[in-house]
Amino acid sequence: MPGMRISQNRLSRIVLAMTLAFAVAVPDNSAFAQERQERRTLLQLLFGTPKRVEEPPPQKRTPRRRKPSAESVTTINTLTNAPAGPVEKVENARKVLVIGDFFADGIADGLKEAFEQSPGVIVEGRSNGSSGLVRADYYDWQAQFPLLLDELKPAVAIVQLGANDRQQMTVAGEKVEFRSEPWLREYENRIIALTRIAAERRIPLLWVGIPPFQSPKLSSDAITLNGIFRANVEKAGGEFIDIWEGFVDQDGRFVVTGSDIKGQQVRLRGSDGINMTAAGKRKMAFYIEKSARRHLGEMASPDLVRLDASNLPALVSLPPSEMKIITSTPPIDVSDPNLDGGGALLGGAPLTTISAIPTARDMLVQKGESGTAPPGRIDDYRVLRTGTTP
Repeated sequence: MPGMRISQNRLSRIVLAMTLAFAVAVPDNSAFAQERQERRTLLQLLFGTPKRVEEPPPQKRTPRRRKPSAESVTTINTLTNAPAGPVEKVENARKVLVIGDFFADGIADGLKEAFEQSPGVIVEGRSNGSSGLVRADYYDWQAQFPLLLDELKPAVAIVQLGANDRQQMTVAGEKVEFRSEPWLREYENRIIALTRIAAERRIPLLWVGIPPFQSPKLSSDAITLNGIFRANVEKAGGEFIDIWEGFVDQDGRFVVTGSDIKGQQVRLRGSDGINMTAAGKRKMAFYIEKSARRHLGEMASPDLVRLDASNLPALVSLPPSEMKIITSTPPIDVSDPNLDGGGALLGGAPLTTISAIPTARDMLVQKGESGTAPPGRIDDYRVLRTGTTP
């Protein structure tokens, strides 16, 4: 159309202006979001926006270790401290003699541990591991026992034999089988011979029974021998100590692991089912300890007082510079009346004179007369001459 033509230059300007207007009308989302996050308050518009102080990154806190309390330190020290060693024995300590086979050797070890804190008890172990009452040709206890009693002079003797006696015995030059009638009769005679040796010297005798074994056959023979020991030892005045229950379960079966003297589960027997561990030896001694203490008396106490100079308190002498000056005074005579400045002792004043007119109390006590009541009082029973009462 004429007059409506627009030059190319002008058209380019119009397109450029519309593009700029559209760019201004559509704001950037990121800028808009930033503006929303950083909206200023009225105070910031009036006084300006304060400068931000960048905070340092948070540091990782190392947890502080709590100091152990006094109770925990005491408990730790108690657990870590080594047990006290054996105490020194006194000169007049009583001796405990233990004889027998390899079980007797374990009993001696257990009793030494039991009495290690008792200065008045010494345990003497004189055992032969392979010995018994059957093979007198190998080791003759009837000949050795009196020699040991005369040498050591023990306060109590402990015997443990029988574990090696399940074999033939020579009787009158002939071999007799185990558990046969001649064997049992001769075995009882040898038990009685040992008990008489202790009885003649008036030494208390404790005979310890055989513990169970893992083998049922060995345990059966041990029961038989324990019955023989009990009958003959008690008949001779000795004491038989049965330790069988300490090494079986509630059903009477052999156990390798069981309770020790403190009730803790420990291993009591060796892998062979015969020998004892250290805990087993201590448990055997536990059964004997009560009877042994009864014969030892107060000497078995760990609090035995030593009657020597080791128990005297230390004498500490102070230097002359630290000694206090003591003023000596003459003794006081209890009969001296001048202590308080007076001339007479307490209660030494003259007695007061007695009034010539007796009082109502004197009349009542001395003569039994109550006296005349005042006129008009309720106990005035006098009758006037006129015949009327006052």
